[in-house]
This record gives sequence, structure tokens and C-alpha cells, in this order.
Amino acid sequence: MFRISAIIVLLFSSYLCKSQQITKKEVQIAFIADVHLQDIFAKFEDNDYKGIKNPKTGEYANIRTMNAQLHSTRIFNENYFAFLEALNDIVKRNIKQVALPGDFSDDGQPVHVRGLRKILNEYSKKYGISFFITTGNHDVVRPFSQDATKTDFLGKGGKEQIISSSRNNLEKVKSDLEPIITKDIKNWGYKETINEMRDFGFFPKKTDLYWETPFSNYTYEQYNFEKAQKESVLEKRTYLIKNTNLYLPDASYLVEPVKGVWLLGIDANAYVPNEKLSGEPNNPHDFSGANTGYNNVLIYKSHLLNWIKKVSVEAKKKGKILIAFSHYPMVEFNDDASPELKQLFGANKMQLQRVPDEEVAQQFADAGIQIHFGGHMHINDTGVRTSANGNTLFNIQTPSLAAYMPAYKILTIHSDSEFEVETIVIGNVSNFNSLFPFYEEEYTHLEEIKNKDIWNKEILKAKDYAAFTNWHLKELVRLRFLPEDFPVDLLKSIEKLSGRDLLELNKNQSEIDKDLKANSLTISDFELWTGFDMILDFYRLKSADELAFNEIGKKKLKQYDLICKHLKKSNDPKLVLWAEIFWKTMNGKPSDHFKIDLKNNKIDNLSVK
Repeated sequence: MFRISAIIVLLFSSYLCKSQQITKKEVQIAFIADVHLQDIFAKFEDNDYKGIKNPKTGEYANIRTMNAQLHSTRIFNENYFAFLEALNDIVKRNIKQVALPGDFSDDGQPVHVRGLRKILNEYSKKYGISFFITTGNHDVVRPFSQDATKTDFLGKGGKEQIISSSRNNLEKVKSDLEPIITKDIKNWGYKETINEMRDFGFFPKKTDLYWETPFSNYTYEQYNFEKAQKESVLEKRTYLIKNTNLYLPDASYLVEPVKGVWLLGIDANAYVPNEKLSGEPNNPHDFSGANTGYNNVLIYKSHLLNWIKKVSVEAKKKGKILIAFSHYPMVEFNDDASPELKQLFGANKMQLQRVPDEEVAQQFADAGIQIHFGGHMHINDTGVRTSANGNTLFNIQTPSLAAYMPAYKILTIHSDSEFEVETIVIGNVSNFNSLFPFYEEEYTHLEEIKNKDIWNKEILKAKDYAAFTNWHLKELVRLRFLPEDFPVDLLKSIEKLSGRDLLELNKNQSEIDKDLKANSLTISDFELWTGFDMILDFYRLKSADELAFNEIGKKKLKQYDLICKHLKKSNDPKLVLWAEIFWKTMNGKPSDHFKIDLKNNKIDNLSVK
């Protein structure tokens, strides 16, 4: 009888263990970068102005002009709805941990930071989601608060409306409409922004299993909430700026929101002091902006590397899974085409000044960072670097919801060495076109004043948000990227050529015929598109990587592959560079849906091609 009972107990225990293994939920973290939230329905605290009335719905909104957002690398208005759509998608997937790697606000204006806080609080209370954010260059434009002006809000009659935090900023600005003055449009500094967003990682919460900063002096074993709270005040979280006697805040933190998982939120805003300082305390004009990222971190915030080394050592000792996120990329993000881009376009074009030096990846890989989620560039990309010491860093660039292709990332932790990353496109967005009646009025006004660079009204026929962002990119290329970035002679030489013309720049017809046959293509396939289409698709690939493949199509990608192969044989060095850049851009590391294996330091593509 005893033996039978013992067998039953063993079987039951075995069943429980297996059952627990089956039902054990894998940890998932969503990453939403570069939200750039502008609260289009917010009310100013010190001014009754509420925007303009929607001619169709009667609802008031305070939005930027379509002209402004089609000259910017980000959408200003519709991303408000896209952010809510992304959060609703996260709720449906029952994901409880969400990280925002910087640029969560338009420009750190009180009205927009408050608006974001309200949204995050609502989703926290209603759905039990924990949010963890870090700073970007648009959240804390300067380390201290400063007056600011926006000249491109949409006003009555489709005209531009100036909104400023001070009349002192308006001396050189002309406008048909009376400027709106409100302190709610100034740029907040660290003190105001961090305190407003204190519930989202910047300060410890009782629910955290652990929390620290680069300046904490307690250990994991000594941790308690009260101790962390005392050391979390911003005055205790400052560092000395190199070659000055100035101290600035550092909002970095480490948190354990779920047992066994450490989230490392790195404040990589590195402000460079001017050669000549004002001598005044907390003067925002003593510093440049922080948009360079990690190249300046190595110079001005070296304390972060020492802290990260300590954290990664502790994580290994204690069996914690360490996931880092910050606003800026740690690895080159142009599919290793940056040297060619620099040669063809110039060192100050194509945002090349934002490319991190190779030393950045080497240093952070050796500091112990293996997986890092970044933003800043509004692109979908994966970069991998292995240091001379054999340490590998996987840098995952999270797209922006305010640009093409609008998406966020989900990290699934399968084990301490196996991770899955999936990119979720937010293509269908409720109310994405609700602001279009405003733009109709703007377009009419631009026609009346005979604006020479008027935007293409076809954008207002976009069937969904994905199509809208595609139009945004197309107009951005036409109105800004081509005039500002593209070499004039290269543009002239390829813009109006057909694909066939480009292919036949290689005079070896037998070689072309052989390649066409091998790829099941005909020369007439190349007559259906032009060099401009190739340029536009280059920007699609540069922005969205694998997410653009379906839109471009397999057949056209195959054609581009052949074009690149044959242009590389050209006698024109610029065409050779263009071909090399394009080919690299369409052949990067997996960036849509993939698996990271830390044991073997490899990445496997899970996307269906």
C-alpha cells in the first residue's frame, strides 16, 4: 500500500512539475521608441486658447501644419492616434512591461509631457502595465528649462499660428495671426521632466524588486524601498562635466520589474559645454543639444561605462537577465554602408554625424551589454558587433510610430540565452484621418498665396496609417532629402532613366541576358520604373529595412539586385558607390522577426520570405 501511495505521489509531483513548465509564462517586453507625443487635444494651463475647430466634427485641436510635418523626419499630429493604437495592441497581447527608449515627447513641452503622463497612468491603472522610460534629445532639449517658440501650428484660415512661451522670442518672427503666449510650450529641463514622469522608472516604486542608479551606494542584498527612495533624489544623481566645474543630472537607472530580469535604462544625453560659459547657474545656453549620442557619452559621461560594467558583473553573479535600452544606437545603423555614404553624400549629410564610432560598440560590448534597444533614427535595423575581446553586442533599432514604417518591438525572453524579437507594424489606426479636414483648409490657403513648394494633396487619400506614413516619406524625399542631401549630378544622371537604362549602363549585353535568364526576368520588367523609384525605394529600405520588402515586392528587389551588380562594374565611381550603398541597404541583418542566441552569438531570421 505504501509503495502504491509513494508511486502516486511521485507521479502527481511529476505531473505538477510538467504542468508548471508548460504553463510558465515567458517574459515579454514591448519597446516603443520615438513616440514624439504632441497632445493635440490638451488645454493650456495659463491660456484659454484651445486650437482651431474641426470643420467636419466641430472638435477643437491644436495641431501643426501638414507643410511642417512633410518637411520633418517625423509626423507631428497623427502619431497621437498611432500611439494609442500601439498601446491597445499591447493590451490585447497581455504584455505588462513596456519600455520607451526616449523622445517620448515633442520637445519636452509641459503640455505634451503632462499629456503623455495622463495616458500612461490610464493604461497603468486600467491594465496593470508598468512603463519604463528614458530620456531622448527631444525630451530634455537642454539640461535646464528654457523658453521656446513654435511657428508652425495650424491657425484660422489654414494659416500658420505662432505659439511661444515668451514674447521676447518673437522679435524676428512675422505672422498674419496674433501669437499665442503660454508657458506650456517652453522646453522643460531635467528637473521638471523627470519629476513629471517619476512613476515610469526614473524613481523607485514599492513594486520594484530592485532599483538603483549609477550613484547608489547600497548592494542588492541591502536593498529596500526606503533606502532607494532616499538616494533617488535628482540632487544625488549628478556628474561633473569634463573641463568645467559644472554638474548635470543623470537620469539612468536599473530596475528589476519581474523576478530575474534587469532593465537598464541608460540616459545617454551627453550635453557638450560651450567653450565660453556664462558663469550663471543652470543656464541652458551654456550647452549644445544632445543629439550626437554615444560618441559624446564616451567623452562626457564615462561614469556610465564603469557603472554598466559593475551592473553586468552583478547580473551574471546573481543569474539576472540584463536588457539595456536607451535613446541612441550603440552600433552603426546603415547596414555597414556608412563609409560609402560618407564618400558619396558627404560627412555632414544623411545624418551621418549620428553614426556611433566603432569604439562605442567595442566599449559597451566589453562592459557587458549583450542586447540593447535604441531609437533616435526612426528606423528599423539590427546591428551586431563583436569586440576584440570576443564580446558580442546586438543593437536593435526600434522604429518610430511617427514615421515610415510605424512599428514597435516585442522582446520575448525564452531563456537566459535565447531571445525572440518581433516587429509589430501599426498600419491600421483609428481616427488617423480625422484631422484631414484641417489640412484641406491649409491646402486652400497655400494655393491662394501661390506657395511654390506646395505639398501633394494625394496624401489626404491615404487608405490607412501605413499608407499615410508612406506618403509622408515620399513627400519628405521630394521636399527635403533630395534638395538637401542628394548629390545634384548623381540625381540628374539617374532620376529620369528607366530601370532598363540603368541596367544597360553595363555595355556587356550577353552578361545582362545571362543574368536575366538566371533570375527569370525580362528586360521589359525594368521599363516599368525609373531612377526616382529606385531612390524612393532606397529611402524606404533605409527607414524600414525588411518591413519595406512586401511593399517593394520580391520581383523588384531581384531587379535592384541585378542593377547593383551591373552598376558596380561602371566606370563612374559615383554609380559604383550608389550600387554598393543600395545593395548593403537591402541586405542587412534580420530586423523584422528573429531569434538571438547568446550562447553562440548568432542571429536567426524567423520572417517568412
